[in-house]
Amino acid sequence: MDAEGQQNHLKAYGITYWALTKDYKVNWLLNYRGGSFLMPDSEEIRKECKIRGVTFEILSDGNTASILEDISSPSQNMEAVVLEKAPKIAVYTPKGLQPWDDAVTMVLTYAEIPYTEVYDEEVLSDQLLLYEWLHLHHEDFTGQYGKFFGAYRNAPWYIEQKLEAEKLANKLGYNKVSEEKLAVAKKIRDYVIGGGFMFAMCSATDSFDIALSAEGVDICEPMFDGDTSTPNYQDKIDFNNSFAFKNFALEKSPIVYEFSNIDTTNDRQNKTVPFEQDYFTLMDFSAKWDPIPTMLCQNHTQLVKGFMGQTTAFNGNLIKSSVLRLGECKINGEARYIHGTIGKGMFTYYGGHDPEDYQHRVGDAPTVLDLHPNSPGYRLILNNVLFPAAKKKKQKT
Repeated sequence: MDAEGQQNHLKAYGITYWALTKDYKVNWLLNYRGGSFLMPDSEEIRKECKIRGVTFEILSDGNTASILEDISSPSQNMEAVVLEKAPKIAVYTPKGLQPWDDAVTMVLTYAEIPYTEVYDEEVLSDQLLLYEWLHLHHEDFTGQYGKFFGAYRNAPWYIEQKLEAEKLANKLGYNKVSEEKLAVAKKIRDYVIGGGFMFAMCSATDSFDIALSAEGVDICEPMFDGDTSTPNYQDKIDFNNSFAFKNFALEKSPIVYEFSNIDTTNDRQNKTVPFEQDYFTLMDFSAKWDPIPTMLCQNHTQLVKGFMGQTTAFNGNLIKSSVLRLGECKINGEARYIHGTIGKGMFTYYGGHDPEDYQHRVGDAPTVLDLHPNSPGYRLILNNVLFPAAKKKKQKT
């Protein structure tokens, strides 16, 4: 899985997932040649790799033993982690065609990793208990319809989505979309606390935290829910309820395409992060002592090119001290990729919309991943897909 040795990094994850479904024993060799996968030699696996265009090498028993011995040495920042079972994957996404694509569903499809789509009805009826891993699609959990009002309030797709959201909320017994989305967010929170793994990108990251922190407070203006917001609602936000962020200030204007100052997109517009310098650095962790963040950062490069979204990256000053920063932009100190533990479960937030489309806009064509089979940014998504399969070791730091 190093830069020179693998012709299709993304499909290699699909081979690994497929091997787990076939009950093959797989070792994830952390920090060894870009985070390679070691599995038994079989004609079935060779054939599948050839079909999918995945590079593989055949090792003798002696070579394998030598590699594992080297990895186990205390002097090496490497570790062999056993992958036990292919996690069942759910993607939280609305039914029907959306005016934007989703990086996670695209890369899961490309890597041939199966997933099930769920939405509010499934979440509220506790069907998340059937899955080990949950991805939150481009979503607004605050009931403000993605803050698209300013630019798209007259667009047919916006009008239709608003009507459909209101219809679903009423069907499920709620007077407002914001109330129904809060109930969904709380169910997802309970899923994580109970031991689930949650991955979110773009606006699903900060809007989820904002919704939880605003429980019992109306932060929606009349064009969103038909009545006025709670007076001085900023003072009533409870940051103890959020997963990752603290002390953030909400964006009160309904026509501004932003939820709060958690996101750094507006700061970047001041040319603090020019396009040609927009990269983020993956952090170094001890593979033997901190295998989970090490797994999440496996890549064939430590420097990953940046990409924008409604929520591009996270203000480092607003991240809770309990949350690990996995990837940071050195120019302005923003966090791009973060991870934390809630109860028995874990979450990962990844800023930006599409790792191979720098400034993806509503209505743009989806990325063709055949053109980006070695994408470091997409590899980070697939790290999250596989890490629930790992046999867990207690984190030491």
